[in-house]
Amino acid sequence: MVDLPAPGSDGADGVLPPLSSDDDPTIGEAGEGRVLRTILARTPAGAFSLLGPGDDAAVIATPSGSVVATTDTLVEGPDFRSAWSSGYDLGWKSAAVNLADVAAMGARPTALLVALAVPRDRRLSFVSALSDGFRDACAALAPGCAVVGGDLTVSATLTVAVTALGDLEGRRAVTRAGARIGDDVAIAGETGLAGLGLSVLFRRFHPGTAAVPVDPSVLAEGESEAIEAQLRPAPPVGLGVVAAVAGATAMMDVSDGLALDAGRLAGASGVTLALDAETLGADPGRALAGGEDHALLATFPAGVLPPGFRRIGTVVQAVEGAPVLCDGDPVGPRGWDPYRDAGADA
Repeated sequence: MVDLPAPGSDGADGVLPPLSSDDDPTIGEAGEGRVLRTILARTPAGAFSLLGPGDDAAVIATPSGSVVATTDTLVEGPDFRSAWSSGYDLGWKSAAVNLADVAAMGARPTALLVALAVPRDRRLSFVSALSDGFRDACAALAPGCAVVGGDLTVSATLTVAVTALGDLEGRRAVTRAGARIGDDVAIAGETGLAGLGLSVLFRRFHPGTAAVPVDPSVLAEGESEAIEAQLRPAPPVGLGVVAAVAGATAMMDVSDGLALDAGRLAGASGVTLALDAETLGADPGRALAGGEDHALLATFPAGVLPPGFRRIGTVVQAVEGAPVLCDGDPVGPRGWDPYRDAGADA
């Protein structure tokens, strides 16, 4: 588990403190120039940046000549709630979910491009905290990676869109399509904890249709950890490269739930993943259905598991209509589908 830094800490590394309360205009009052200066002041250059923010485009080193690229969008309502997520939380999570996707290809994250659509009545301190979250997530999860540019616009709905780039360092990309019969199925990271956190948020802090701020004093043992896993996930980004070097035959980020994403990997590979319930923790059902932990699901040749991965099953011949089995029983596509579950943001 990654040790999460305290938001707004200012140590010897030059991290800037939060804006003072008497100098915190709205985005509309500050104007685009000041908002951009605030962001750039809090996002240092990364190890792979040949030319960072400030020009029409960034220039990123790609030593291997191959670039892995992914993008993800978080929209207030279906993807997060401002009542639950601070600006720092949102910046951290927006970075983490994209870094995990790069890692799932066996690549090393090198750069993030961030597009923000922010209501004009948001305070400048929110953007400051958002930038701090991006910076700290990169430093903790993918050292050397940094925000290198992006876009800023105004919108009635707060939206954060991130494009992440990565370098394969001369290796092949690890896709979802390479799992072979007899391979071990393994996972690195949490399964189900973030899903538990989301259920706690909706059960405890969502009366009617309005989310309300989290009150830590009413949380039971373990609930704080679960909520943190939901708001500030810490995927094992560095293990993506470890898996690729060890010979992973297939891999993907578990963002929508283990059952749903395992089915996607099985479908791409033309096999079935036979999982063992006893390897999925005290609550296998939660592990299968919960999403947003951003664990790395991978398959390896039998007996070849690198440090950080734990075996949870075996790749078997495709079973018609059952891409995923658990203790021999078919597992339906449990997990998050933003279209099927659209009513969840009400």
